[in-house]
Amino acid sequence: MAYRPSLLFIICCLLAAVAPFAPMRSDVTNEQSAFPGWPAQFEGRSLTQLPLSSREERFAADFPGRVARFNARFKDGQREIIIRWVARETRALHPASDCFKGLGYAVRPLPVRIDQAGRRWGGFEARRGDEALRVHERIYDSKDKESWSDVSSWYWQAMMGKTSGGWWAVTVAEWQ
Repeated sequence: MAYRPSLLFIICCLLAAVAPFAPMRSDVTNEQSAFPGWPAQFEGRSLTQLPLSSREERFAADFPGRVARFNARFKDGQREIIIRWVARETRALHPASDCFKGLGYAVRPLPVRIDQAGRRWGGFEARRGDEALRVHERIYDSKDKESWSDVSSWYWQAMMGKTSGGWWAVTVAEWQ
C-alpha cells in the first residue's frame, strides 16, 4: 500500500506539468478589442483630459491598450479619473493600490461600494503626509454586461476565456 501516495504524487506532478499548456486563454478578435474612443462623461459630468505624467507615459508605452487621465468636477469636490482600455488579458493591469503603495502612500482597504446604478467598486484609502484620498476602481466589458471590483477576478475570468475584450478599467481618486 506504500506505492499509492507515490503514485498520487506522480499523477499530481504530471498534471501540474501539462496544466500550463491547457487552452485557457480567450482569443480576442481585433473587432472585439478595437478602441472605441474615450468617454466624454463620467457619472453625468464632463471629462477634461489631462496629460499623462512621464511615469504614466512609460507605463502606457508597454500597456496592451490605452491609458488616459481625466478630471471632473462634482458638487462634493474634484475627482481624478484614470481610464484604461484593455485590449487583451494582461498582468500589466494591476490594482491601483499597488501604484499608490509604490508612490509612498499608506493604503487601507475599504468595503466594496455599490454606486447609484448598482455597480460594484473596489476601494481603498490612500494617505501620504497631509494628503488623503479615497480611491475606487472597477473593470467592465465593452458592453458593460460583466464587471469586476478587483483585478484578480477579472484576470482569471479573462485567462479562462469566460469573458472577452476589450475592457474598461476605471480608477477614481477623490481628495478627502
